[in-house]
Formats: sequence, structure tokens, C-alpha cells
Amino acid sequence: MTYESAPIGALDSTKVPRFAGPGTFARIPDLSQVSDYDIAILGVPFDGGTSYRPGARFGPMAVRQAARNLRAGFHVELDVAPLKQLQVVDAGDVPCSPYGISDAVGEIEDHTRELLGGSNRRIVAIGGDHTIALPMLRAVAREHGPVALVHFDAHLDTWDTYFNAPVTHGTIFRRAFEEGLLVEDHSIHLGIRGPIYDQIDMEQDRSFGFRTIRANDLDVIGIDGAVDAVKQRVGDVPVYVSVDIDVLDPAFAPGTGTPEAGGFSSRELLRLLRQLSGLNLVGADVVEVSPAYDHAEVTSVAAATVAFDLVTMMVTGGRTAREHAPETDSAVR
Repeated sequence: MTYESAPIGALDSTKVPRFAGPGTFARIPDLSQVSDYDIAILGVPFDGGTSYRPGARFGPMAVRQAARNLRAGFHVELDVAPLKQLQVVDAGDVPCSPYGISDAVGEIEDHTRELLGGSNRRIVAIGGDHTIALPMLRAVAREHGPVALVHFDAHLDTWDTYFNAPVTHGTIFRRAFEEGLLVEDHSIHLGIRGPIYDQIDMEQDRSFGFRTIRANDLDVIGIDGAVDAVKQRVGDVPVYVSVDIDVLDPAFAPGTGTPEAGGFSSRELLRLLRQLSGLNLVGADVVEVSPAYDHAEVTSVAAATVAFDLVTMMVTGGRTAREHAPETDSAVR
């Protein structure tokens, strides 16, 4: 693929300081600056499906601001300069209704389908509450067929309804299963913890074909065990990764709508993601950043780093972190 306008990578931070320049994610080109693209960063400022603390509608702008902190030229752990390999653009925000869930979901799906354009393009969405994952999955499945879902979260998000609302941030993956968007018995939750409404919640979740690695399981099986479980689970089918930032412990992500104690550390989440870089990743989202509850951009910086890692995973394709990590990344230097 050739590109006729605009540099392919981000603005050079050795020439223009990171606190200056455009407000796009990591100061990459805006959609209007390129003739074609491979990966789009898409803001989805919707939080009408949240059940506790609102404010994730402001997540996209907070994550973009935090992404200024990124040195996006070279990813050391994955040994690649992702923004020089493929054209990555910031596609702005979806203009979606803040008042009606069904209207917003339809607008998000339509906008995402337009960006995908019937090609091999891929999208990393920045939410917004977790409701946005359903229209994203609908759009991605239309291009690639049913996908395996790798879901990082404190919560299952496979409940049936909240106050008779069938589509909310806690119900989307039940809807995705019912709509045939997921490859049966290939999806997995990671980081689940905390109390639930009833024991039947877990039983129903298993009936939808999910496997679960709880946060406490990581203490037993370790990162490598979790990575192996995910790879065995998803196999070689197309994968969608959904990261609710509350998978992190509130110490690492206070700025979120439904925090739960006992979550992953930022380092655990990032290492786990990077070891999954060999997956056939066709779409992804990072959701539930609610900056009003954040402190010193702690949550936004974590989310921006996760989003950059997801982009890099799309670039590396079949390569894995274990196989391609540079020697200088070893524990002893």
C-alpha cells in the first residue's frame, strides 16, 4: 500500500516537544491528512450505558492527552517501529447521541463500518463505557466473520439486563454471543474478581462458551500460564481484544466507573498483552476511562499505553514478544 500525503509516522518529538503540536493520539496524522490507512484510532465518547459512576464520555480526550507522553517511535519489548510499518491515523470521535443507547449504538456501528470500508483495515477504539464494544464487534464481524473475544475486565459483562435495558456496559457480551458475533468456545475473560449478583451469573457465563481466568489465578499460573491459556483458547481464528481499564487495580487505574480491589498491576497487564502479540488481532477497544475520578493522569496514561500496545500488536502480526524481544530487555543488563 502506498500513501500520497503526510508523513506515515508521528510528529518527531526531538523537533517538536511532546506537549506541543496536534492533539491527535500520540500526534499521529489525522484521517484527513492521508489518502489511505491501515489502522485507525477512533474515539467513542459515549457513557449512556454505565451503571455506576459516569464520565467515560470524556475518556477519548483524556487518553489522547495522555498519549502525548508516549515515545511512539519504537516499541522496545516488541522490537518494532509500528508507526513506520503501517499507516496509523487518528479518525477523531464518533458523533453519537448522548441520550439514547440504541441510537448511539447504531451510530457507532455505522461509523465503524464506514472506517473499515470493506477492506483489511483495523480499528482500536477508545471509549467511552463498555457498551461501545457491541457495535464495534458487529462492525468487525461483518468484515471478518465471528471472532474470538479476549476480554480484560473486573466484570463478566454477560448479564442479561439492567433495569430492563438489554444493551448496557454490563450486558454486551451476552448480546454478542446471542447475535453470533463470537466463535463458540473460543472466548476468554481475564482479571475477573469481586462479588457478583448471584452464583448463577458464573454458570450462565460458562453456558455462553467463555472461559475465565480470575485475577487471583494469575498468582498461581503466572503470566506465561495465562498467555498459554489464551492462545490455546482462541486458536488461529480472528481475535478482538477488549480492555476495560478496571481490569487494573484501583491503585493503577482510579479513574474508572466501577473500580474493584485486587486487580492486575499495569506491568502485569502490559506484559500479558505483549506476549499475545502473535494473535490475529482484527479489532480492539480500551474503555471505561473516567477522567473525573483520575489523579495525575494515572488511568489515562495506562490506557494510552495499552492502546499503543494494541496498535503495535496489529503491526507485528504473527511475531511474538518471546521470540522477538531484544537482548537488552532481559532482567540482567
